[in-house]
Amino acid sequence: MALLATVLLLSVPRAVDAQSGTSPEADTIRTMLDERDAEIKAILNGTESDFTSTQRQELMTLINGFIDFRAMGQQALGPFWSDLSDEQRTEFVDVFQDVVRQQSMGDLEVYNSQVTYDRIEVEDDSAFVRTTTRYRNSDTPVDYVMHRQGGTWLATDIIVDEVSTAEGYARSFQNVMRRRGFDTLMNSLKKRQARAQQETSAQ
Repeated sequence: MALLATVLLLSVPRAVDAQSGTSPEADTIRTMLDERDAEIKAILNGTESDFTSTQRQELMTLINGFIDFRAMGQQALGPFWSDLSDEQRTEFVDVFQDVVRQQSMGDLEVYNSQVTYDRIEVEDDSAFVRTTTRYRNSDTPVDYVMHRQGGTWLATDIIVDEVSTAEGYARSFQNVMRRRGFDTLMNSLKKRQARAQQETSAQ
């Protein structure tokens, strides 16, 4: 999945074994991720084809619904975020979000993977979740950097095999912003958005 900066290792974290559930907030996060995983697998039902448009929309929402795209987008733009107007920020987040959502439908088989929760660390409104995903007989660490917003836990970064999603976007987006500016970045994102939408509609 094509999905932020340095992982936030909390200063005095409450590390919890995913099975023991010694922290209420860790239990909340674990339950949320478990329910999301179960709902995705229920729709996939071991396959990745022959979905109705409604099912595909449900999958897209479930896969991406726990991501804070505004926070992720802000981190991806880094210092350039403060230079944008409110309208530009909204436009960027809307298109960025749609690109990621469309691309997340490219390889649905990966969401059938078995997930093991290794630890969940919670400190105030921040959390770090370490999981191991078993896919095609290979184990891959997948970590989530999360924050609580309005009582809901949302991911601001997804780190796959020690590679940060947000850092990857930051290298690409900030390079374009530095050399060619916001309009060029948006034109590029909109082209990717159109291609992703065409690929998704063709599936």
